[in-house]
Amino acid sequence: MRTGPRPSAFTLVEILIVVVILGILAAIVVPQFTRATEEAAWKTTYSDLQKIRLHVEVYRTRNSGALPAVVDNSDGNWGPIVGHTSEYLQGPPTNAWVGGANARRVVLGSSPDTAYQTNYGWIFDPTTGRVWAGGFDANDHPLSR
Repeated sequence: MRTGPRPSAFTLVEILIVVVILGILAAIVVPQFTRATEEAAWKTTYSDLQKIRLHVEVYRTRNSGALPAVVDNSDGNWGPIVGHTSEYLQGPPTNAWVGGANARRVVLGSSPDTAYQTNYGWIFDPTTGRVWAGGFDANDHPLSR
């Protein structure tokens, strides 16, 4: 018969209960992180879209209604609006909603996207100066991935 203090240890059942509880918590939390990541991507893109629109309008105002002429179908070429020496944006904006290698790509177009795509990040209309984010609709809402 043992007379000293009883050794303390977890039983197998107690360990299994803790593992099950941790699994349930992980199943609840992981989808919320995914939603938070998606929300951050579209909010960041929307914010950058507003900045681009503002800078295009400021450029137009400062240049007697002229639009930046160098914007073209390229990887982030916004002409005089973006650059290390630009007084507007220091670097090309990134469309986090589209993501990937084409997130900075600018294409010329006359309307926003109607379906989600990953071919470009921004749409610039050279005749009106309007700008849309790739993967967003006409109301600036993200399209389903």
